[in-house]
Amino acid sequence: MEGSLTEGSLVTAHPELEPLLSEKPQRAKLLDAMVRVVAEKGYEAATVADAVKLARVSRGTFYELFDSKEACLAAAYRLGLDVLAARVAEGVTAARDWREELRLGIRAYLRTFDEEPLFARVYLLEWAPVATERDKAIRRFARRYGRSFASGGIDIPPEALYVLAAGVHELTRAHVRAGGQATNLEAVLVGCAVRLAAKEEPWT
Repeated sequence: MEGSLTEGSLVTAHPELEPLLSEKPQRAKLLDAMVRVVAEKGYEAATVADAVKLARVSRGTFYELFDSKEACLAAAYRLGLDVLAARVAEGVTAARDWREELRLGIRAYLRTFDEEPLFARVYLLEWAPVATERDKAIRRFARRYGRSFASGGIDIPPEALYVLAAGVHELTRAHVRAGGQATNLEAVLVGCAVRLAAKEEPWT
């Protein structure tokens, strides 16, 4: 994956952090720094010392704000997820039917990873230490898919929606890890999603 590690991470686009970051508050800088050092080094190699050095705050300040490296990354992960979900919601506003809503939503989801390589590395490749947050993210997108299907009067079981969301995440993760562009997966992921609504094999 390409992308400068001197760029801000996606978490800085969160409405709660963006205005704060301009004032350089310590919490906002640490959240951004943690994403950047984990993206650069990987979670295991990244340290609190790396984050505080990049954020230019003290180690004591870090532990006043976060219990651990994992807690800081989890907080950053949640903020990044909020921004990702907002981009998907914005992306589907022009959809004319449920099929187009699925396509536009998946397109916005994939495009974010190509446009935000720092976030992509953390969200897709370094999620294991914050597995609980990752599971919440998948369930959140499963509900998003459910709303898209419901707009067309189609009722898909929650378990199937979870399989779809997890599958989208896993295929994207594997593709990005191999160096591919996430947006190249749009056609196959949309095809899989639409097939959940096939009438030939109704849900029982």
